[in-house]
Amino acid sequence: MPEYPKKELAQLVLQALVEHKIKNVVISPGSRNAPLTIAFVNHPEIETRSLVDERSAAFFALGMAQQKGIPVALLCTSGSALLNYYPAIAEAYYSRIPLIVLSADRPAHLIDIGDGQTIRQGRVFKDHILFESGLQEEVDINENAQRINEAIETAITRSGPVHLNIPFDEPLYETVGQPYDFGDLTKPKSTDTNTDSLLNEEPIPLEELEGYASIWNNSHKKMVILGVHPPDLLIQTQLTHIAKDPSVLVLTESTSNVDNNSFIRHIDRLIFSLDQEEFEALRPEVLITFGGMVVSKKIKQFLRKFPPKHHWHIDPERAMDTFHCLDRHFKISAQLFFSQFFFLTRNVDSNYQQFWLKRVDAKEKGHVEFIGKTSYSDFKVFDHVFNSIPPLARLQLSNSSVIRYSQLFSIDKGIEVYCNRGTSGIDGSTSTAVGAACSFSGQTVFVTGDLSFFYDNNALWNSNIPQDFRIIIINNAGGGIFRILPGPAKTSALSYFETPHQLDASHLCKMHGLEYLRAYDQSELEQKLNDFYDSSESPRVLEIFTSSEVNDKVLKAYFDYLSKI
Repeated sequence: MPEYPKKELAQLVLQALVEHKIKNVVISPGSRNAPLTIAFVNHPEIETRSLVDERSAAFFALGMAQQKGIPVALLCTSGSALLNYYPAIAEAYYSRIPLIVLSADRPAHLIDIGDGQTIRQGRVFKDHILFESGLQEEVDINENAQRINEAIETAITRSGPVHLNIPFDEPLYETVGQPYDFGDLTKPKSTDTNTDSLLNEEPIPLEELEGYASIWNNSHKKMVILGVHPPDLLIQTQLTHIAKDPSVLVLTESTSNVDNNSFIRHIDRLIFSLDQEEFEALRPEVLITFGGMVVSKKIKQFLRKFPPKHHWHIDPERAMDTFHCLDRHFKISAQLFFSQFFFLTRNVDSNYQQFWLKRVDAKEKGHVEFIGKTSYSDFKVFDHVFNSIPPLARLQLSNSSVIRYSQLFSIDKGIEVYCNRGTSGIDGSTSTAVGAACSFSGQTVFVTGDLSFFYDNNALWNSNIPQDFRIIIINNAGGGIFRILPGPAKTSALSYFETPHQLDASHLCKMHGLEYLRAYDQSELEQKLNDFYDSSESPRVLEIFTSSEVNDKVLKAYFDYLSKI
């Protein structure tokens, strides 16, 4: 017989989630959250997972929501447990990933009187949250229901994190045999669950858009930059169409998840060695940007120093003035913007695209030549790793040097690529990847650096990891990114930037029941990758060791080689 918590608030939250079709809840153990834990665990339409470490749990939930495209709920006990959610909440906020944070709390009269496990929980995420509210046991049930519904609907429609703080007084573990009847209080306002439909948006007035189309049609150098973006067939089609205009350059990155031979996919390869005259030739008259964060620091430096006449950013929520020259924010989805805009535009005679694509082709040949000549290093390892990933797998990347290296290589167009670029932190990369793997029926591969992996090793303290999940660690003994960046090596404090260490992952893998492999040279790497992705009885980890003394020299030689082409 099912059990329901006796606490009315707990049942109200449960029924609201069910009515809004929120099916996944990630729970971290505790006592104060017992009423909600009992509610979720006993409901047949809710799938629960238990993760002890709240920081890891939050990133795990973020990875699930990233893949599902719908909210995942998080539940924790009172006190500092909630604060451990913050890194993932900030990532969700900037990456527009829907999370519903449910924090249990003491009633207000027990806060700041010396009672255990209490902090001021009410507005802890105030700068990185789309909606927050505190529920109250003593107020009218209609008011609590309104707050709960608003939180859930905000997470769904605006795609981001929301927070409900829920006080429970003791006793906490009492149950009843029947659910309470709340009538229509928890039902969604709309039966239309397709929040991504273009029909739900207000189009831009035609007379307003015509003025921007006139600027576009009279410009001979136009650039479109897509940052982080989930795979989207309509966006792929629209960018393919816009690239037919010879006056347009489309720039993408590995995390843009679009592909076309007319797109410039390796930005840093192209612009690394350009001189003043070439930068002027590349400078666009009109720049359109959309999607999330752009990885390439070089494109940011270029467009800040050589700004376009017009920069238009397309996003339903935020105006991203990345290049310090934004003059128009179209508060609309890119899909609807381009659907309207294309009816007003025409192709313009120009050699802008052709000229730069020829330069890209030359750099590609140089890239292939350099790989054939270079020695074993991070650069060589990344080439082997990215070429080894099975088609249709989903690739999760950690931050720091891994995401930067990924911009230099071509990844099979059937592979979706994800990375926590909202805040660009290393702290929850593994947990995110594990959560993503639990939400995808195919194989997920996670490529990470050693510091990112060890920083988030509690991600392995997780009974949910699929057997076909694969982790590849490039271990260069501590923060190789700081040898790539020009500043740290010039200081006397390099060891404090790099975090040098002699750790390997073998003991962690043994403790958590993961199969462990290692490679110290190219021959071992090729051998271990040969059957690495095959079916297995447990998740696999391949740790690849490289020399920090060699890696930065090889990368510098790479860019020197391309600069001569």
